[in-house]
Amino acid sequence: MITRLPGLFRISHLFDLFEEGVMLVLTLLIVVIAGVSLVHVVIAVGQMLLGAGMTPTSPEVIQSIFGMFFTVLIALEFKHSILVLPDAQPHSMIRMRSVLLIGMLATVRKFIVLDLKEVNVMEMLALSASILSLGIVYWLVRPQQTAPEETSHDMPAHD
Repeated sequence: MITRLPGLFRISHLFDLFEEGVMLVLTLLIVVIAGVSLVHVVIAVGQMLLGAGMTPTSPEVIQSIFGMFFTVLIALEFKHSILVLPDAQPHSMIRMRSVLLIGMLATVRKFIVLDLKEVNVMEMLALSASILSLGIVYWLVRPQQTAPEETSHDMPAHD
């Protein structure tokens, strides 16, 4: 249909250029965010190792450090979903799985930084339901693998 409507083809090409520009800007911003987050993680771990006041076995310190780790991982996964998969169709399963993975990472990060002393039961139930739902959908959109074909030599011979 686009081949018969040359004006529509030009608009489509302009939109593709716009989309590539947006992906480039978002990628650059995510790289900056991931870089700054990484610097904060390195500084926090350095202070923990060098400072006598911070104990690495403290649950609050571990939660804080792992929360920062997950922030960097989430930023990197965003970058991956934008930069590495630009040729994938916008509605493809690859992009959907990437978005679902980011949602699961963000939810797991929330679980890690959650203060169990002040946890709201309904919030915990909602977080649990969200990670379960994301996991089920992630499993449902997995690539389908075909079962290997059985050949006659795989079957034991019956006399």
